[in-house]
Amino acid sequence: MKVGFVVNPIAGMGGAVGLKGTDGDKILREALARGAERVSSQRAEIALRAIKDRGLKVEFVTCSGDMGHKALESVGLKGEVVCRTATPSTSEDTVKAAKAFLTEKVDLILFAGGDGTARDLLGVVGQQIPLIGIPSGVKMHSAVFAMTPDDVAGSMMSFCRAGKTREAEVMDVDEDRFRGGVLQAKLFGYAAVPDDADHVQSSKMTYHSGSAQDEREELGQYVSESIEEGIMYIMGPGSTTESVAKSMGLKKTLLGVDIYKDCDILAEDVSESKILELLGLHRYARIIVSPIGAQGFILGRGNQQLSPRVLRKVGLQNLVVISTPTKLRSTPVLRVDTGDPELDESIRGRIKVLTGYKRKKLVRVQ
Repeated sequence: MKVGFVVNPIAGMGGAVGLKGTDGDKILREALARGAERVSSQRAEIALRAIKDRGLKVEFVTCSGDMGHKALESVGLKGEVVCRTATPSTSEDTVKAAKAFLTEKVDLILFAGGDGTARDLLGVVGQQIPLIGIPSGVKMHSAVFAMTPDDVAGSMMSFCRAGKTREAEVMDVDEDRFRGGVLQAKLFGYAAVPDDADHVQSSKMTYHSGSAQDEREELGQYVSESIEEGIMYIMGPGSTTESVAKSMGLKKTLLGVDIYKDCDILAEDVSESKILELLGLHRYARIIVSPIGAQGFILGRGNQQLSPRVLRKVGLQNLVVISTPTKLRSTPVLRVDTGDPELDESIRGRIKVLTGYKRKKLVRVQ
């Protein structure tokens, strides 16, 4: 199998520092000023090691330097450079790579990035070449990504065996509005992806029915009544956690991570470093998160501020997962992708999810 491999080196850098993306030079500079670390190359290497370990026979064609060749070299895989890219790279380099992959007649494009990278590739190749994404961005709403970097190998094996593809939504959001607390996702088209529901995620699902709203209000009221004095509560993004803050009479940034203590706001829309700073000042803490509808991710999608360092500092015994019954009906399995395989494995298994007033459901995490 001939595979075009490309890495967006800046994808995901805004997550841990609370910027919700890195589109545009200004935001990238801000991310670097906040101490953002490059994550896409690391996640690409995890995927490539899994491909190598499974013995997949792959002929890679790739881009120069940080956009592909360096990651292949780091894991001992060979790749022919068919696209020379700039340093620092831009979205135009992704477009240039996609055109090179068309010329090379690759069977599949493997990319490390987020929704913006998927959109750039789709704009060139359409459905002529199947895509599979190594999840590396902040806001991965598109249905073209493997569940985790490790799942990339499984998806590629499935594609090798059956050669079947399906249509998958490529979504992207307006990052400026996203930072302002408004989630406005737009469908840009449909890509071809390996037909493999076991390893490839679905698109994000949102809820608008009155019944779901009633469930959120009930759940929010119960969780708010369960808040204990002297404990710092770190609340992840989403309308479900927002309902908890509303029940306490407090504000919540819909798409950020906020911190509360004794029914007061300690900090809003925090970065990983801010969370760690506050954890050094407050002895007891809990984390409250809710899964992304349909995808099922409780960690590693849109809440990268809740990093492995934060999770270990708080303790997994203090991780609280909440979800409405409506959301769980379409999200039967929960998922984690923190970037730390050992930590992810310790979370997997079965976890109690709070679903309403004194109601819990045992749900599998994988």
